[in-house]
Order: sequence, then structure tokens, then C-alpha cells
Amino acid sequence: MIVVRCVQPGDVDALVALAHETGPGLTTFKPDRDALTARVERARRTLAGTAEPYEAGYFFVMEDTATGDVAGVCGIETEVGLEQPFYNYRVSTVVHASKDLGVWTKMSLLNISHDLTGYAEVCSLFLSPRYRTAGVGGLLSRSRFMFIAQFRERFPQRLCAELRGHFDERIESPFWNAVGSHFYQIGFNEADYLSSHGKKSFLAELMPRYPVYLDLLPEEAQKAVGVTHKDTAPARKMLEAEGLRYENHVDIFDAGPVLECQVADLRTVRESVLVTVRLGERTPETEARSLVSNTSLDDFRVGATMGVPEDGTFLLTADEAAALRVKEGDMVRVLASQPRVK
Repeated sequence: MIVVRCVQPGDVDALVALAHETGPGLTTFKPDRDALTARVERARRTLAGTAEPYEAGYFFVMEDTATGDVAGVCGIETEVGLEQPFYNYRVSTVVHASKDLGVWTKMSLLNISHDLTGYAEVCSLFLSPRYRTAGVGGLLSRSRFMFIAQFRERFPQRLCAELRGHFDERIESPFWNAVGSHFYQIGFNEADYLSSHGKKSFLAELMPRYPVYLDLLPEEAQKAVGVTHKDTAPARKMLEAEGLRYENHVDIFDAGPVLECQVADLRTVRESVLVTVRLGERTPETEARSLVSNTSLDDFRVGATMGVPEDGTFLLTADEAAALRVKEGDMVRVLASQPRVK
């Protein structure tokens, strides 16, 4: 069974190897052993309740229990911007008009924003190409919302997700080339690396002091604002199905969209239910699928299987129960999804 579980200290080697499979722009998951070790330790402190509010965050790995292979990662930051500013651009509109000349123009501006300070953030979503088959990406993405639904008291009222922006055929960011490169005087990857390691003082020191008029940028850069990286498009679709929406905030480096919503409005929070485990064999005609998680904080695990809740119970096979670390009579959280398409 493929499960998503809380990260463990022994996962660092596998995480470093997996991070080498990512491309540019995934700020929060770089192939840096020291940084990943610190990330794992921070996640374990958060679970133990010893992390400071500004550093609290959760980190999960997707594991194939048959082979032990780590196939993906995802994370949740509990409250962004409490220690260092959480910068975004807010896309706004300004109108210039002259009655005497009969001129009326509407233009878009980019303003530095701290609007999302204090939001929870879902982040670090990456699935190895080796496992990009139907349903696996959805399990990885939605596992975070199963965790939030189970431990709702650990999170604030609002949630956001920064998505990777558009890169061209040269694997370059048109927006960075048109804006950031002129102010920071370093390459995109270097700026991305510094930001991912918490070294963000250069942002405040060098970022544009005034709003940026989009109409003054090259057309390719204008078209990149709010556009999702092609490899991240499936993740955006899943987040939007969960209830997150683009509300005119974009990343300051590549202008990728920031999605946001009220945590209470998440589909998983609204629709998942707690039921008890019933062990047995599943009938072949069962077609409906569900996500199922245990209710353990320290050893949280979630997987996908066939079936839906019935009379306050959910049927698991012995192997599935073992993979999720539950037994008959235990409580599990279940989110029913759509029937499998034949």
C-alpha cells in the first residue's frame, strides 16, 4: 500500500535523493542534507509540542510500504511570516483618466504585500515521476488536508499555497528576468536558494520600493503573472477542487499564483468523517474510493483504498490496517471520493 506518513529522522537519505529529482522554483524542498535534516528535526519538535510558534511546521513523506521507497513529500507551515516577513506581490488595478484629453486607461500594479502573514501554508509538494500514476498525486496533496481536518485546533483560520510560476523553454523565469534580476543582481536559482534557507534580509534590502506597472514589462513577463508551472498544473487543479482560489497574490520571484481559502471551507474539513475500523475481505464489485487516515498525531498515516463508510464503520483488509497502523475498533478518518472510472 502507498501511504503518506509523518517524516522520521531515518528518512533524510531518501529525502536528499528525492530532492535531486526536482526542477527550479521549488523553494522549500532543495537537495541540501543539512537543511533537510533541520527540516525533519523541526517537524518532530512540532509534533512533540516543543517548537516555537514561528518555526512550527509539519513534513510528510509518501512511502510504498511494499518496498520502503520514498516517492514524494509534502508539508504544512503552521503560521507564516511570524519571524521573517512573508512577501508576496498583490496584483491591483489603477485607473488614469483625463477628461480634457478624453483618455481613460486601466493598468495592473504589483504591490509588495504582507497580507498572508499568520496564514497556514501547504507547501513542498513533490511526487517522483516514477509514481505519477492515477490517484497517487491526489493522495499526496490531500493527505495534508486530512491531517488538518484531524488536528484542526493546531491551525489558524486561513490557509494559502504558493505555486511554482511559469518557466520558458530555456528553463528560465520571464518574470524574474524582467523584474527581480535588475534589483537583486543575482540569478534566480541563487535567490531561490537563499530564500529557502531563511536568508531573506536581501529581499527587504533590495526589492523594488514602489509598485511595478505590469504594462511596462516585456509581454512575456506580463503573461507569466499568475500562471502556474506546467509541472504544477495538476497540483493546482487538486487544490482548487479542495476549495483554494487565486485571490490576486503572486510569488515575488517567478509570479506564480498564491491560492488561499478559509480552513473551515476545505472540502476535506467539511466532508471527512470519523468512523470505526471493521476488518474483513472486500467484495470485487466495490468501486467507490476513499482516503483513510488513522488519528495518531505522532504516527499519522493516510492511504487510499476502495469502499465508503457504512453504518459508522469502514472496511479495511488486514494488510491495509497494518499499513495504517490501526486495528479493528479503532477510529479512522475517511473522505469518500468519486467512483473509479473504468
